Amino acid sequence: MQPSELILEGERVLRICNSCRYCEGYCAVFPAMERRQTFLSGDLNYLANLCHNCSECYYACQYAPPHEFAVNVPKLLVDIRAQSYRQYAWPGAVSDGTVASVVIAASLILSMLSARGAGADFYRVVPHAAMVWLFGGASILVLVAFAAGFVRFWRDSGEQLAAFANPGALFQALKDVLTLRYLDGGGGGCSYPGEQQSQSRRWFHHFTFYGFGLCFASTTAAALYHYALGWKAPYGYFSVPVVLGTCGGIAMVAGTLGLAWLKRMREISFLALLFLVSASGLLLLALRQTAAMGALLTVHLGIVLALFLTMPYGKFVHAIYRSAALVKYSLESRGVHR
Repeated sequence: MQPSELILEGERVLRICNSCRYCEGYCAVFPAMERRQTFLSGDLNYLANLCHNCSECYYACQYAPPHEFAVNVPKLLVDIRAQSYRQYAWPGAVSDGTVASVVIAASLILSMLSARGAGADFYRVVPHAAMVWLFGGASILVLVAFAAGFVRFWRDSGEQLAAFANPGALFQALKDVLTLRYLDGGGGGCSYPGEQQSQSRRWFHHFTFYGFGLCFASTTAAALYHYALGWKAPYGYFSVPVVLGTCGGIAMVAGTLGLAWLKRMREISFLALLFLVSASGLLLLALRQTAAMGALLTVHLGIVLALFLTMPYGKFVHAIYRSAALVKYSLESRGVHR
């Protein structure tokens, strides 16, 4: 559907839901929806990003297909959510990162395979200064893109930027994010990918989320080792960066494979990139004392850089907008008005 058609369909479906209200106990979307009598673009984007796609409302709905009302809230909000990623992306000319991920990864791998030297020292393969400038520059671009997207989303939702700093709302939203509260489907887990409830999706998301966090902590620890202590990579197998990175990599492999299985291998480009990052890192760790280290290092860094550069334009941004939507929901629940 075109964006204008999505708005019209969104308003039609949510008006029906607002009259029924059978699903209000499943997640935050329905109480937030019930506070509204009209549904503008910003409202629909907010509700779509508040949705965790547990699908409980679809299987409980008496107006779902083949009923003539054809109410399918999860599918509708998935489409609106995907449109919101494109709407809030910065710069606006950059769209979904699915094709870009493959192109960037391939080009970076080919270019970095020409890196100099070999041996057990990582920095003889790719100089430390080159890593710092390359990934430092990419990180700045990504942070700017994330910040711009967040500001666009938050303002479009009708909130002032100052409202985001509400301590109570931030704490509640952080708690909801870290526990994946709304992936419990009202208690029994998600009806995903079929009608049977299960906690599998929640656990696989936890593995992926916390695995990514452990890998980030590993990189931070390695930076402290290098700059604060003057210790150069590669580090020992039982050092803090390696232990954190290994645990994080294993968790990400398990999480991404599990989520890809639940999705029945559909629309998994972002999961595939996360899997390749973690799997190539684990392979590099296992073979870092062999002649394959140089090639593995450049392949791994190329994939990591591709992930960085495409994060603001693909599925990863749901972490930004969904977290912001949870803050807004907490503000509304506390009676903090726009």
